[in-house]
Amino acid sequence: MPLIINTNIASLIAQRNLSVSNANLQVSVQRLSSGYRVNSAADDAAGLARADQLRSYSRMIQAAMRNINDGVSAMEITDKAAEQITNILTRMGELAASAAQGTLDDATRSYYNNEYNQLRSEIQRIAQTTEFGGKKLLDGSITSLTLFIGFKNSTNDELGINLAALTVGTNGLNISVDALLSIGSAKSALDTVSAALKTVNDARAVFGASTNRLQAALSNLQVTFTNFQAAESRIRDADFAFETARFTRNQILVQAGVSVLAQANFLPQTVLSLLGG
Repeated sequence: MPLIINTNIASLIAQRNLSVSNANLQVSVQRLSSGYRVNSAADDAAGLARADQLRSYSRMIQAAMRNINDGVSAMEITDKAAEQITNILTRMGELAASAAQGTLDDATRSYYNNEYNQLRSEIQRIAQTTEFGGKKLLDGSITSLTLFIGFKNSTNDELGINLAALTVGTNGLNISVDALLSIGSAKSALDTVSAALKTVNDARAVFGASTNRLQAALSNLQVTFTNFQAAESRIRDADFAFETARFTRNQILVQAGVSVLAQANFLPQTVLSLLGG
């Protein structure tokens, strides 16, 4: 091996290896300090693309779960309002049965009629004021709610819920005013109340079934969200057992490289022994 001083080949080799070891050490430090294996596209371009897609889907799923919870809340509000209407109708049926009694005079029957009319008005008020998110749910102004419960643009990512009009009138509960002023009209009111109860019960059955379906959809999304999070973690997150081992290796290589570089830089000085004799 020739002895030269203008070009220190050993020092250049040591510098190159030290640069590589130092770059690897910086990567290890970045991964250990951030907790991520993939911190930039340079770390794993394909992995970063997949991880970002999974993260995007996860965020959409979280929004969809909030949508479902809003839907459940709307159904609970609607069902409780319908339950109150059921209680009122039950009382109206009781009043109609009492007013159909032949031993009552017209003056006494009018007391039942007055309460009947007030309860009829209360049903109307409840139906017109029940709302969620600014949407009236029981007044017939909207016939269905469409909830977005997925993370893609398809019909399977939407869920429609039918709404019933529970207002007083021909399009809802066909309950007449002053229905208890006579025995005959009171008996007819019994049929009217029974028909109204069936309408309300049919609506509540839809509300209950829709709530159960929303809960099932929510459970499915929760499982999907968990799986997407786990898939992203396997791609993006750092394995600390592996990374600490690499960090220790790279740290030793850097220290060794610095030591070898110092020795390589000293090699040209051996020429002085030839000149000094």
